[in-house]
Amino acid sequence: MATDATGSAAELRVLRRDDWDKWYDTLIRGFGGVPESAEERELWNSLTEVDRSLGAWDGDECVGTAGAFSFRLTVPGGASVPAAGVTMVSVAATHRRRGVLTAMMRRQLDDVRAWGEPLAVLTASEPAIYGRFGYACATFQLNAEIDTTRVRLTSLPAGTDDVRVRYADPADVLDVCEAVYARLVPARPGMLTHQPGWERLGLLDPESDREGASPLQCVLAERDGETVGYARYRVKPGWETAGPEGTVILEESAALDPAADAALWRFLFGIDLTSSLVVRGRGRPVDDAWRNWVSDIRRCKPWLRDSLYVRPVELGAALEARTYQAPVDVVFEVEDAFCPWNAGRWRLSGDAKGASCERTADAADVALSVRELSAAYLGGVSLGSLGAAGRVREVRRGALAEASLGFGAGGVEPWLPYGF
Repeated sequence: MATDATGSAAELRVLRRDDWDKWYDTLIRGFGGVPESAEERELWNSLTEVDRSLGAWDGDECVGTAGAFSFRLTVPGGASVPAAGVTMVSVAATHRRRGVLTAMMRRQLDDVRAWGEPLAVLTASEPAIYGRFGYACATFQLNAEIDTTRVRLTSLPAGTDDVRVRYADPADVLDVCEAVYARLVPARPGMLTHQPGWERLGLLDPESDREGASPLQCVLAERDGETVGYARYRVKPGWETAGPEGTVILEESAALDPAADAALWRFLFGIDLTSSLVVRGRGRPVDDAWRNWVSDIRRCKPWLRDSLYVRPVELGAALEARTYQAPVDVVFEVEDAFCPWNAGRWRLSGDAKGASCERTADAADVALSVRELSAAYLGGVSLGSLGAAGRVREVRRGALAEASLGFGAGGVEPWLPYGF
């Protein structure tokens, strides 16, 4: 129960399927009130796990929403770890600052712990909201606006010319694209295993979202009859006095090897009647290969944006679920006011083969809050950089460098390929 200063209350309860429409309308109103297409609404209805979703109710009025998808998240070392995908969080403007959000976050994290899931993850509409609940940004996405009339692709890998690129209907080749995606999931922390139904997300194509661009298009990269990559994109025509200046909008791409990746990028750079390539949506990994092929990175206008926020729910289990790229044996003194069962001292011992994390009475080597461990968990934010910012305190000399090295992602940057 969430109560404001005047004594009015909002009752929290697990969502019932019959209440979904009212619950979802509350969510849509909280995000501006622009209705989604019938296709989008039907998809999110089918994906909503009602027994893992909460509504805040003031009488018969829904005033708050929060859900949690059943995800599996790749962590450093390649393991697929259960994670609650926090989603569809909103509070009605009429009920702000009455404790509704805090009550939903409190109940939700208690539920996630009871479900036995060591992690909770989310994407934040407003990054400032979730820090007080222990979440922190753990992955970033790379977006770009590339001037393809002045930027060339150079030093492409051997075998690029052996890859055939062909057009395909996005729906007709959904299964082969999903097979490519599934093979990539274990190789990069931050990626999510597609649960049944989630493959449809990449095909959503409401006209209201196109902003004058074409319907979704797709090409496959093939070698010796095998699909080794794909790209989904749109083309937005543009005409100026000097000639055509259309834009290619890359929505998603995936490739099993560098040659297939390069063949797809070369195709996107060469589409007729276009002069720019925009990488949008969830962007690309920070270490994506195209950065090493372009002739002029400045004319690509790259920019970073926050992406996946992580929160260890069961700290010991979360730290044991991943591996460490260098041996680490460190005692953490952890502050966690919102999930106090995580607070205290933990000895983490691990390497590339596995790890253990147990409570200890030993003296602390490094002191920090759960937010710093959240940020560093997938290896995209270094504990050393957080220490340089004054957010991590080194107690034993050398312990922070040891931990920072161990927490790395093993040579790849973590990345979330789609929102939820």
